[in-house]
Parts: sequence; structure tokens; C-alpha cells
Amino acid sequence: MKLKKGDKVKLIRGKDKGRDGVIDRIYTASNKVLVPGLNIYKKHVKKSEKMPQGGVVDVPRLIDASKVMLVCPKCGKLTRVGYEVKNGKKNRVCKICEKII
Repeated sequence: MKLKKGDKVKLIRGKDKGRDGVIDRIYTASNKVLVPGLNIYKKHVKKSEKMPQGGVVDVPRLIDASKVMLVCPKCGKLTRVGYEVKNGKKNRVCKICEKII
């Protein structure tokens, strides 16, 4: 997966299309990412020791990695990610401005 924790991404599909956030967690096996504040759904929770009130809680759901695009920290545009090997080290590169991410 070309995305990493801490990357700023923008949602390009779905109900929150156009909103952006920072990746909090990556699930490589299922090719999904968790971005707090995006893809929020309501979940009904029963009373328990953990939640003595119970009720309706907002829960962020996972987003497929194909539905988010990286925002380049250098040029600020939505970009795809490429790789470049320099001095035996593999770096992620912005496809638009060609600078190391």
C-alpha cells in the first residue's frame, strides 16, 4: 500500500466526498484505512459497564484505500504516488511535482 499513517488524504468517492483528514490507521490485509471524522455512522449501543447510558454513538468506519487520494505536502495537490530508488533507499515521490514525500 502506498499510503502511510499520518498522510493527509482527501476522499474522492462516497457520502463525504471532498472532505479531507489524516490517516490514523492502515489495514494492509483488507486494503482499508481509518480516517477520524470521515465515514461516520451511528451505532446503537446497549447499556453496559463500559457505556452506562447506552444510546446512539457515532463510529468511524473503514474506507477502502482506492477511495482516498494523497494530498502532496509540497504542492498541495491530489496526487498519485510513485517510487524512486536513490543510494539504495526507496522513496515515495509525488507524480505531479516529482518531489520526495
